[in-house]
Parts: sequence; C-alpha cells; structure tokens
Amino acid sequence: MLLSDESVLANKVLVIIPTYNEVENIGKLLNDLVAQYPLAVDILVIDDNSPDKTFEAVRAMQATTRGLQLIKREGKLGLGTAYITGFSYALQHHYRYIIEMDADFSHDPAMIAKFIDGMIGADLVIGSRYMNNTINVVNWPLSRLILSKLASVYTRLITGMPVADPTSGFKCFSDETLRSLDLDRINSQGYSFQIEMNFRVWKKGFRICEIPIIFTDRSVGKSKMTRKNICEAIWIVWWLKIKSFFGLL
Repeated sequence: MLLSDESVLANKVLVIIPTYNEVENIGKLLNDLVAQYPLAVDILVIDDNSPDKTFEAVRAMQATTRGLQLIKREGKLGLGTAYITGFSYALQHHYRYIIEMDADFSHDPAMIAKFIDGMIGADLVIGSRYMNNTINVVNWPLSRLILSKLASVYTRLITGMPVADPTSGFKCFSDETLRSLDLDRINSQGYSFQIEMNFRVWKKGFRICEIPIIFTDRSVGKSKMTRKNICEAIWIVWWLKIKSFFGLL
C-alpha cells in the first residue's frame, strides 16, 4: 500500500529503527520499506555499535537508498535513549510524522500507511495487539504472551490510561506532540519507555488512537528484553502515577 501523493507532499515522515545485532534482518526490512514507500518516507537507523556489524550493512545501502540515514552510537545505550536521539533528529529536520518500528519484522511495514491515515484525527497512533478483546500475536511463547498481556492490564489499572496496548513499540507521533514533551526528562527503557511516552502524551491531553496490528515474533536473531526491563516496567507505573498526582511530570 503506497501513501498518496497528497500525503507525501503535505507531510515529511521519518521511520526510526533502533538496532543491536540485527544484521540478519535489517537489509531485508530496509528493502521492503523502500519498495513499499519509495518516495513517502525517510528512514533513520540508530545502531548501538552492534558486534555483528549491523551498521556496516546499513552504510553499504546508503549510497543506493534514498532517505536512509544512520546514527552509530558508541555502545549499547538502550532502546529509550535510541528513540530520544531519533526524536531529536526528527524535530531538528522538521519531520511531521515520526514512526517507531522494530528491526526484526515483528512490525509489518505495510501498516505504515494506515498509521499516517490514522494521524488525521490523532496526535499519537499506537499499533495495538490487544484491541477489542482480541490477541493478535503470532509465534510468541505462551509465557511471553501472558507477561505482555498482564503488563497491559497492570498499567491500565494503576495509571487509568485508556490504552489497550501501552507497551506496543509500533506507533506514530506528530511533531507537535513530541515538541510538547521534555524529552530530556525521559530515561526509562524497554517496556517502560513505551508506557512513559504514552502516559505523558495522555496527560498532556493529546488525542491517542489505537489501530489493530498483527505482531509476529522474530524468526531470526534474539529478543532484547531483559529481566531489568521487566522490573522497571513494574515500578514505572507507580512512579508516573505519583509524579502526575503531585504535578511533577
């Protein structure tokens, strides 16, 4: 599905893809994005000095790939800081819509057009795995699915945030939304980063829309989720609730 010419002319779209040891996936993903959106989107890969040289694969494609940019960081600094770096780049370069996307094909590139369509009536569009009492997840171990679903329920109960899938990492922000946030104050990682971003957007009164996606677990490479990420997600919701109560966000 291609974005319309009108949408291309009216908006600049940046897809941010953080990577760490994704050399088996990144080339195919970039080719898919370019094939589906040859003029409609730019791509920013933020690589944390992957030992498998993911950044070299990206560099090799830059000469022949329109709109492909690379930021190579010194080491593994975390998902949250990677996205903050990408958001800052997007705002500095005047992109209208900024999309978060995983490198492992768990997120379908074909959905990007639907995200942009959804932004007509929203300030943040979230790709939800759990809308309307359904579970749209493929090839996940049952333990991982239960953990993710419980995290969503737990987050909604504690924060009151009306988002069915608050830990989803496939989403689209408007530039206005990101400019309203103090990005320097966001330090959480993994699940917690997604929760915190959604919560801050919600508390600012911006419009949040969820659209259904099918999440497919990676077929190559390893998951980057750690026990530390899980523990952080448990306490971050209370931290956000307390900070919000005292007007300290």
